Amino acid sequence: MRIGVFGGTFDPVHLAHLILAEQCREQARLDQVWFVPAARPPHKHEDELTPFERRVEMLQFAVAGQPAFRVEDLEKDRAGPSYTADTLDELARRQPGNEWFLLVGSDTLRDLPTWHEPRRVVARAGLLVVARPAAALVPAEELQAKVGAPVRVQNIDVPLIDISSSDLRARVRRGRSIRYFVPRAVEMYVLEKKLYRQ
Repeated sequence: MRIGVFGGTFDPVHLAHLILAEQCREQARLDQVWFVPAARPPHKHEDELTPFERRVEMLQFAVAGQPAFRVEDLEKDRAGPSYTADTLDELARRQPGNEWFLLVGSDTLRDLPTWHEPRRVVARAGLLVVARPAAALVPAEELQAKVGAPVRVQNIDVPLIDISSSDLRARVRRGRSIRYFVPRAVEMYVLEKKLYRQ
């Protein structure tokens, strides 16, 4: 199967995440998109994050009703930082024979050469790249030169929807509405569990 891997903190998951995933599924002819929440992202302190189980539950609410979407919580049991190279290796070990694609924004793509073992990442998965506001697309040739290995890139056409999880957390802290930024079930979960309050 052709599987898209969508990693991130998803704190909280929002509609731009879901639109991006659906457009990648359609345009790259993916059989499934797996949302893989990071347990311990290397660029964030763990105490800054909503507990892993809560983020997984929000994702499960968000993807309900789309059978091609799945939440994969393999990061919860892995020690150390959540490196993409390790995640892709573990997915391939568990599901040999699948063709893997990593969903990335153009803002994230610029940093790929500085990731932990970027050659392992591009050897394991093709890159489905979505333009992000204020982040130009990096030409595949330039990326390949910086990584020092062949890179498979497909640009995905997605409307520029500038929603960020950090902005949504700030809205909740200020008592503002997040309706229509997140699925209704996620909005109700945030309210019920009193997430992102001071």
